[in-house]
Amino acid sequence: IVSVVLLIAALPAHRESPTELLLSAASLWATNILVFALWYWRLDAGGPHGRDSRLGHPDGAFLFPQMAMPPEAKVEAGQHTWSPNFVDYLFLAFNTSTAFSPTDVPVLARWGKVLMMLQSIISLTVLALLAARAVNIL
Repeated sequence: IVSVVLLIAALPAHRESPTELLLSAASLWATNILVFALWYWRLDAGGPHGRDSRLGHPDGAFLFPQMAMPPEAKVEAGQHTWSPNFVDYLFLAFNTSTAFSPTDVPVLARWGKVLMMLQSIISLTVLALLAARAVNIL
């Protein structure tokens, strides 16, 4: 968040070249995805160790498609002990930064909704202000 604020503050002063602004915007966008993926992974349903200690993943802040499958369909698909891993949360964070909303994973908890709103605001700010400014001064 601080990095986004510092980059926005530097925009009027023309301290960075367009290429540097585009690289900064791309690195901030990628960092935004990784940081929020880690937060979702660590905070959802007691974190990775809490999820692994239980059989399956019956509850959590995010409703992954595997959680909504009927029990017999889970067994047929070999998903009866399914639990989300980091890639699932990375996919969620990527979609949130790209589409500014959840795609196939509804958000059930308020803290998850707040984090997703914050992630979308940061991503929109990076794309709208930094990337647009870089293209404008090309």
